[in-house]
Amino acid sequence: MSAKLKICLALAGSAAAAIAAVLPATTASAQPARPGRAAAPAARAASLPRITIAMTGKKITVSGALQSGGVEIASQVSHEGQGDPVLVRLDPGVTVAQFLAALPKIANDPNNIDGIGNIVFSVEAGRGTSVAQVSLAAGQYVALDLNPSGQPPLTSFKIATASAPATLPKPAATVTSIEFGFRGPGVLHDGALIRFANQGFLVHMIVAARARNLAGAREIARLLKAGKDGRAQKLATGFATYDNALSHGAYEQLVLHSKPGYWVLACFMDTQDHREHTQLGMERVIRIVK
Repeated sequence: MSAKLKICLALAGSAAAAIAAVLPATTASAQPARPGRAAAPAARAASLPRITIAMTGKKITVSGALQSGGVEIASQVSHEGQGDPVLVRLDPGVTVAQFLAALPKIANDPNNIDGIGNIVFSVEAGRGTSVAQVSLAAGQYVALDLNPSGQPPLTSFKIATASAPATLPKPAATVTSIEFGFRGPGVLHDGALIRFANQGFLVHMIVAARARNLAGAREIARLLKAGKDGRAQKLATGFATYDNALSHGAYEQLVLHSKPGYWVLACFMDTQDHREHTQLGMERVIRIVK
């Protein structure tokens, strides 16, 4: 798994008692969709109910149309250069306190979240407002911002059952992580709506490194498979994160904003014997075009 995810979750686990004490005051309540949206036909992305995740580096809040079905999530980042919002849907009967108590184990291996909950949304959000789409089931959720150093801001909220759940618009393409590789088209279009999904049984991420040309991309992929991440990084001319971590069956979609060229998809989660998934075949060369 990524070092940042491991460190932040470990710190969250060590501060579980303190966070649990303030959760009742920060828990968001369900709110109805904006007037007119629930009755409108679910066709365009703009018609999706909206949930806002606001992050300041010290605090995270969740508000808006907290209802099941397809939603647009607007990540609003201020007072920090970047936010890393993560939504975890807790399994039925699991409490927020139980989730917090399990965090040290989850930090050691994100697959230990099995039986506690599922990571259903995990994006990088630049300063300002950025949007992505996800389909949420009704239930109890925890939201974290994993970007700040030290104790990550955390809150909990509930997703209510919608009487008429919205449906996400059909994406132009789907990129899927599995054990151990990626499925999907070899060419993606910049500006297109892309779905990023995890159909593997393990927790996976989908990140990417841009190369100068096709030969460079193939060399980056070769180095990653050999476990030579440092050398691979030196060849990259840019980086992108499409999902930081998703559990089995989870997916999110967003409009692709990546510079055209040759890219290498990768998953850096660790196996139990501490090999990165890239070393098991989770690296793939794709091309992004206008």
